Amino acid sequence: MSVSVLFIGGTGRISTSCVREAVRRGMDVTVLNRGRTSERTLPPEVALLTGDANDPQSVREALADRTFDAVVNWVNFTPEQVQRDIDLYADRTGQYLFISSASAYQTPPARLPVTESTPLRNPFWQYSRDKIACEDLLVKAYRDNGFPATIIRPSHTYDETMLPFDGGYTVLDRMRSGKPVVVHGDGTSLWTITHARDFAVGFAGLLGRDDAIGEAFHITGDEAPTWNQIFGWVAEAAGVEPNLVHVPSDAIAAADPRWGAGLLGDKAHSMVFDNAKLKRLVPEFGLGATPYRLGAREVVAWYDAHPEHQTVDADIDKTMDRLAEAYAPRPID
Repeated sequence: MSVSVLFIGGTGRISTSCVREAVRRGMDVTVLNRGRTSERTLPPEVALLTGDANDPQSVREALADRTFDAVVNWVNFTPEQVQRDIDLYADRTGQYLFISSASAYQTPPARLPVTESTPLRNPFWQYSRDKIACEDLLVKAYRDNGFPATIIRPSHTYDETMLPFDGGYTVLDRMRSGKPVVVHGDGTSLWTITHARDFAVGFAGLLGRDDAIGEAFHITGDEAPTWNQIFGWVAEAAGVEPNLVHVPSDAIAAADPRWGAGLLGDKAHSMVFDNAKLKRLVPEFGLGATPYRLGAREVVAWYDAHPEHQTVDADIDKTMDRLAEAYAPRPID
């Protein structure tokens, strides 16, 4: 009998690849979302239900008496949302998977590589603190009542629609326009970046697994290039030479607190992960993974084929102009 899975969401950057991988493995997949159109298409085998995850009554009406081997909510960010799901799915599923974040790990990390036993603490980013609070709630529900929770911590995961930079397409546009682009720090910190279809292999391998209940897993790539390499590979895919200007992360945060929160709370620190725990359960994870040098070509090709998504963030564009002017190396007289 195939594993039955409910995806709440299911058309996002990571979740679409996971839906496709679950279908490829022969699972019985249902997706519940608000029915909005998306550029990401789902396999025809998927059963589609319409409901609002933030409206429990609408979810009950959509699900009726259905039960599942596994339920995954891709759009929970606060403890209040998680508690609502605990109440809603306690009698409907044999496994509940919560999508947390690797940014919940101790930041900056005291040691590398990061393992699942690395402490959870991020004083810089509210997003990460909320994810930690969600995890705490689920751990308590598992310990007190046996709620069948599995915690998943993605790191920086992309598909063909996503550039890994704050400002997104803005950076690619600046590269092709010959403008300088800002790189935090000296560009030598290590950053783990994972293609969504590679993530999906690890994720789907945990669905319906009793031995994953009560456990936490990060699902990340094994490749950890420097930020200078990441910028360089995107420029290579775009057919240009990049003009990189290195700026201290604190200076970026002072110039743009929104940009700075994600830097100080995540990207400014080297992050390398040990995936041994996941590979013990899903030994195929990581085999044939996409190196970012090739992944960058997919992303640039997608943007070139979708001019309607070639959007420049005017605020970040101006901030990069100011920072580049202030920090660009000056010629020696």
